[in-house]
Amino acid sequence: MDHTNKIDLFERTPIPQAVGKLAVPTILSSLVMVLYNLADTYFVGMLNNPIQNAAVTLAAPLLLAFNAINNLFGVGSSSMMSRALGRKDYDTVYRSSAFGFYCSIFFGLLFSLLYTTFQPQLLPMLGAGTETAATTAAYAKWTVSLGAVPSILNVVMAYLIRAEGSALHASIGTMSGCLLNIILDPIFILPWGLNMGAEGAGLATFLSNCVACVYFFVLLYGKRKNTYVCIRPRMFCLKKTILVGVCGVGIPASIQNLLNVTGMTVLNNFTSSFGSDAVAAMGITQKINMVPMYIAMGLSQGIMPLISYNYASGNIHRMKKTLLFSAKLAVSFLLAVAAGYYIGAEGLIGLFMKNEQIIAYGASFLHGFCLALPFLCIDFLAVGVFQATGMGRESFLFAILRKIVLEIPALFLLNLIFPLYGLAYAQLTAEIILSAAAVLVLMRLFRKLKPAETPEPPAGGQ
Repeated sequence: MDHTNKIDLFERTPIPQAVGKLAVPTILSSLVMVLYNLADTYFVGMLNNPIQNAAVTLAAPLLLAFNAINNLFGVGSSSMMSRALGRKDYDTVYRSSAFGFYCSIFFGLLFSLLYTTFQPQLLPMLGAGTETAATTAAYAKWTVSLGAVPSILNVVMAYLIRAEGSALHASIGTMSGCLLNIILDPIFILPWGLNMGAEGAGLATFLSNCVACVYFFVLLYGKRKNTYVCIRPRMFCLKKTILVGVCGVGIPASIQNLLNVTGMTVLNNFTSSFGSDAVAAMGITQKINMVPMYIAMGLSQGIMPLISYNYASGNIHRMKKTLLFSAKLAVSFLLAVAAGYYIGAEGLIGLFMKNEQIIAYGASFLHGFCLALPFLCIDFLAVGVFQATGMGRESFLFAILRKIVLEIPALFLLNLIFPLYGLAYAQLTAEIILSAAAVLVLMRLFRKLKPAETPEPPAGGQ
C-alpha cells in the first residue's frame, strides 16, 4: 500500500482544511443521527399518545448503553490505530482494527442476550410502569433484542474507517442508515401505514442499522487493497500491547457512557413520578438538545485522528493549534445556539406535540439544558484529547466527576429544592465545574509536552 496519500492529511494539510475534512462529515453524520432520533419522537408524537412517546423515552437508556460498547471498541481501537499510524507501526494498525471489529460483534450479542433474559427486571428500573411497560418492550424488541449487533457494529466500523482519515466514507455509511430510518418511520408508525406506533419506530431503526452495516462491508471489500481497516480473522489476536492500548482508552470511554445511562435512568425515574406528560416532555427536550450536543461531539470525534497522529509523531505544535482552532469555533457556535433555544423554547417543543401541558414542561426543561451547551463543548473537546492521546486515567476521572460526583447528586438536590423543574439544571451545574477543570488539565498537558514541540511543516498552513 502507498502510505503517502494517507498521511498527507495528518502532516501537511492546513489545519482549518484538515479539521474541516475530518470534522464536517463527522458532524453531518451526527446531525443525521439526531434527525433520525428526532424522527422517532416526531412521528410517534403525531399519534398524540403520551404513552407511545414515553415508551421511546424510557427505552433511550438502553440505546445509550450501546455507546459503552461503541466507545470501548470504537474509540479505543481508532485511537490505537491513529497513534500507531503516527509511529508508522502498520501491523498494530491492522491488528487494532480487527480487534475492535470482532469484539464489537461478540459484546453486541452478549448485550442482546442479557437484555432479553432480564427484561422483566430491567423495564421497571428504566421507569416503565403498568401503562408504558408493554409499549416500551415492543420498541426494545427491535432496537435491543434483535438490533444490538447491527447498531453497535455500524458505529464501530465508522470509527475504524475514520481513524485512517476517511471521515467522508464513515459518514456516508452512518447517514445511509439514518436517512433510511427517517423514510421508514412514518410508514411503520402512522395509521395510514402499518400503524405499529412505537414498535414501528424500533423496526425502522433495526432495518436502517442493518443497511449501514452492509454499506461498510461493501466499502471495505472495494478498498481492500487501499485501507488500514482489517477485518480478516487471522489478524485478530489478544496480544497484550493491543489489549492494553485499546482498553486503556476504551474502558474509561465505556464507563463514561455507562454512567450517562445511569444519569439518564435517574432523571427518567424522577420525571416519571410526575406522569407520562412530564416524561414525554423530557424526552422531546432531550432530543432537541441532542442537535447541538451531537455537533460538539462530532467535532471532538472528528479531530481525534488528527490529534492522535500528531501527538504520536511528536508534532505538538500542530496538535495544539488543531485544538485551539476547534475550541474557538465550537464555543462561538454553541453560545449562539443556546441563546436561540432559550428564546424559542416553546415553539421548538410545540413542533413535536400539540399539548399545552407538555409544551409548558418542555420549555422549562429546555431553558435549563441549553445553558449547559457551551460548557459541555469544552468538556467534550478535553475528553477527546484524553482519548486521542491515550490518557485513559484522565478520561476516567472526568467521567466519575461528571456523573457520580456532580450531576447525579445535583439531580437529587435540585429535585428536592425545585421539584421536577430543577432536574434540567443538574447538567449545567456539573459542566461549569468540569469545563474549568478541563482547561486546567489541558494547560498542564501542553506545558508537559512543550519540550517535545516540533515546528510545523512548511506546507502545513497554520
